Amino acid sequence: MTNPTATLLISCPDRRGLVAKFANFIYANGGNIIHADQHTDFAAGLFLTRIEWQLDGFNLPREFIAPAFSAIAQPLDAQWQLHFSDSIPRIAIWVSRQDHCLFDLIWRQRAKEFAAEIPLIMSNHANLQEVAEQFGIDFYHIPITKDHKAEQEAQQLELLQKYKIDLVVLAKYMQIVSADFIGKFPKIINIHHSFLPAFVGANPYHRAFERGVKIIGATAHYATADLDAGPIIEQDVVRVSHRDEIDDLIRKGKDLERVVLARAVRLHLQNRVLVYTNRTVVFG
Repeated sequence: MTNPTATLLISCPDRRGLVAKFANFIYANGGNIIHADQHTDFAAGLFLTRIEWQLDGFNLPREFIAPAFSAIAQPLDAQWQLHFSDSIPRIAIWVSRQDHCLFDLIWRQRAKEFAAEIPLIMSNHANLQEVAEQFGIDFYHIPITKDHKAEQEAQQLELLQKYKIDLVVLAKYMQIVSADFIGKFPKIINIHHSFLPAFVGANPYHRAFERGVKIIGATAHYATADLDAGPIIEQDVVRVSHRDEIDDLIRKGKDLERVVLARAVRLHLQNRVLVYTNRTVVFG
């Protein structure tokens, strides 16, 4: 789509007339809605919606849309976000030693599967510096040690601010990001195998093989202070059998991690994910 659009992501206590109220805000200002989706969580008593409309012909200048909508949202006790399709997000990819998710994200970005810039790669190991140099991306090696973790995370945060990063993607970054860091920079997507909580820690594929699992998977979620327990964006699975060796499980797991992480990043960049409590609504 070449014409710029605006998107509202809204969650608020459920009541009658919300669809009409939000749609009328756009209609009354000359807007043309091109996508609209909604969900009601009756248990939580919440109404959640995503509305996207064309900016061509919309009567309100961009800088006036948020203040105007705020006047509608405030009496409804609504939480909301406003995004513009021609604002290109900037991604920092964090890695350790594994490169499969890193290569996949760079390839998809260069193939224009999603609209974003990748100006920065950070790692607690130096192994993948050559990959960053190959694609002309700045690389920073920041070893993480127990005694100096706070100082090292402060350096990471400073780099995110310097590069004006909008989203951090943990592409097999094998370090725990502290709750303090996440509190200062919450836009973080993580990817991991879906053996949790049965096979926590090192060598999960080896232990899953020993246990004779029949399904392996991958999970992409937002990072929170609770380790690997953040709101889930995307998941997928593949069946395995007694004929699969450990190497087969690892290969299939890496394939899933690539695809699931790419889907999650794309959905986030397209402003299709709405977080509430510790859950997500992912709009199609």
